Amino acid sequence: MPIASLFCTRIYQGHLSPRVRGELNAKLLRECRQLRLDDPAGRRWSRANYAGGYTSYASVNRMHRMSPTFARLERQLSSHVARLVRELSLDLRGRKLGMTDCWVNIMPRLVAHGSHLHPLSTISGTYYVQTPAGSPGLKFEDPRIARMMASPPRRASAAARSQTWVVMPARAGGFFLYESWLRHEVAANTGRGERISISFNYSWF
Repeated sequence: MPIASLFCTRIYQGHLSPRVRGELNAKLLRECRQLRLDDPAGRRWSRANYAGGYTSYASVNRMHRMSPTFARLERQLSSHVARLVRELSLDLRGRKLGMTDCWVNIMPRLVAHGSHLHPLSTISGTYYVQTPAGSPGLKFEDPRIARMMASPPRRASAAARSQTWVVMPARAGGFFLYESWLRHEVAANTGRGERISISFNYSWF
């Protein structure tokens, strides 16, 4: 058919090998929970901005430089980030794309994370440490949605590429990488346990 598909939005979905993720996740889980205990500034910020949950986004957000365990996660992700950069045909002009931010998110039952993006970054992503049954996935928004004037809704049966919102399932040991301008959110956690993830940004400037 004479129809072109242009301006595609790419989302990289991957997972660590079973050999790596079992040992690494056990260490990350301990450190994420310990950080919550040791971070009063983060707990105060979370009470005001992340109701019911905990994030070190505004307090301890360079975990890859503070913890050998988080640094190991960064190394595990590096080849995947490089692959996405090649897929996007990004011209970094000889500069290195490096992890600039890395923080912890803990979502107990019914905690949600509203729609947002990651300004002043190039590639962003989330790695999942613990996802109990009922944990929500990561919901992505079509970046053209603000310009869809008089556009009818999509059929429920439409392919993912035609939807205006798509939820990608979150699984422990897995991760997503995407361009930082892409808006996303997390619905309320309906699982019985804490949904624990590690978010991060990469920048080239």
